[in-house]
Amino acid sequence: MPLGAVRPSPLVEQAAERLREQIAGGHWPVGTKLPGETTLAKELGVGRSTVREALRALAGSGLVQPRQGAGVFVIATEPVEDWPTRLRRAAVTDVYEVRMAVEVQAARLAARRRTPEDLTVIEAALEHRRAAAEADDVAFVDADIAFHAAVVAAAHNPVLTDLFTEFTPVLRTGLVELLTLTGLRTHDPNTADAAHEEIARAVAEGDEEAIVEVVRRELEDPFGPQAQ
Repeated sequence: MPLGAVRPSPLVEQAAERLREQIAGGHWPVGTKLPGETTLAKELGVGRSTVREALRALAGSGLVQPRQGAGVFVIATEPVEDWPTRLRRAAVTDVYEVRMAVEVQAARLAARRRTPEDLTVIEAALEHRRAAAEADDVAFVDADIAFHAAVVAAAHNPVLTDLFTEFTPVLRTGLVELLTLTGLRTHDPNTADAAHEEIARAVAEGDEEAIVEVVRRELEDPFGPQAQ
């Protein structure tokens, strides 16, 4: 099957896409050695350097693997999704389960490691959440997430912070939809304020057992029993 010449610019992207299509279509099954750079360059109508960059892109997405002295081999027919892409496709319930694991451990560490500066940020985030009670659901959810992000940051574990940041967009969408469907804030604009105040107090007091319990309880029922 002839590959067909590609159009000018961006040549690398076009060449990579053409090769990706051939791999996905089964022209080169898994385990197959790709033709050499010279052959691919001739079929695609591009230079060898363009082919080299295209193959590097395919290797980065997990489709091919260069083997020193042997050539480039197909190792998959579908690209490996990166973490952000996978999260965007994930069910909110799955993300929420991960949130539970991340935040409970982060809260425990926050109670142990929090600094005076952390407590100032957490208290400010709590007040911002209260002020957002006068705003719409989107602004309120943003303030709610900012409060939880402040607690996670107080754990001083960059991996936990990065994990929380990565799944925040999916979490945000799910919480906004939850409030919209339940209409919960119609009757209680600052819903679950007491629970968040309790979280802030537990972090300040450095009570690891208490913070774990209150965070777990709050996350299991983020906006009160009517949110179920």
